[in-house]
Amino acid sequence: MTKGKILIVDDLHPAFKESAIALGYEVNDQPLITRAETLAVIAEYEGIAVRTKFLIDKELLSAGVKLKFVARAGAGLDNIDEAFAKEKNIELLNAPEGNMDAVGEHATGLLLALMNNFRRADIEVRNGVWDREGSRGFELKGKTVGIIGYGFMGKSFAKKLAGFEVNVIAYDKYKTGFTDAYAKEVSMEEIVKQSDVLSLHIPLTSETRQMVDEEYLFHFRKPIFFINTARGEVVNTKAVLNAIAANKILGAGLDVLEVEKFPALGTQNWYQELAKSDKVILTPHVGGWTFDSYRKISEVLAEKLRNL
Repeated sequence: MTKGKILIVDDLHPAFKESAIALGYEVNDQPLITRAETLAVIAEYEGIAVRTKFLIDKELLSAGVKLKFVARAGAGLDNIDEAFAKEKNIELLNAPEGNMDAVGEHATGLLLALMNNFRRADIEVRNGVWDREGSRGFELKGKTVGIIGYGFMGKSFAKKLAGFEVNVIAYDKYKTGFTDAYAKEVSMEEIVKQSDVLSLHIPLTSETRQMVDEEYLFHFRKPIFFINTARGEVVNTKAVLNAIAANKILGAGLDVLEVEKFPALGTQNWYQELAKSDKVILTPHVGGWTFDSYRKISEVLAEKLRNL
């Protein structure tokens, strides 16, 4: 007798499917299935596993009359209607432990590339320009790095910085008493006052949406390097570009944007300015998406399924 049926609607590492089968589940692995096709069959399943393909919203959760859990192969749950899932007693499984190291390393890489002008210097040398003075960078040692959000991702980033002899401070609205060997808990006021670097590691919620805007950036005492590997909608992109123009932001490393993927991204009124700026490094939302995390995320999800 099986424990139930699981529908995989996205590209997950086989480790999840293999473990689920070993636990007694019947697994239907359909990474190319559409939302419409999912709606048509979801009533047959006790579980659904997804990455980012489509929203697991009220309509889909309502159609899943037998659903007991949703497994999200990633860290955030912003593509799932959490409140409605809770109302229906549907468990939500996610795997921030699986990609926290990937995000921490990616944020560190963005920061080092910005502070040392790697992108601009590389382009110039390839185009016959040898400008040592223009490529002069900053050292991390002695700087104060401010982290917003000290969950799995924020702490991972702090750990990666441990060897750089920096002062790491962190603010988390929903935690207290989290000072550890890697970061000191401070107020948002101290983040704004002390930071040379600001890095976001917070989920997208109604409270955090567009949190980083003109007014927020105005209050920083020093010019900062800005890193966002969290969610693009937390940041007002035009406000970041204005802060770059005003030298309040010395460089921005953005793995996530308010609008992602083309052609939609290319139609934004701020896109051309963003794309042309040599003080911005852009990556396509891959901070937590390494070859290693692809496997680890599925392993973490499988372990959480085991403990359901």
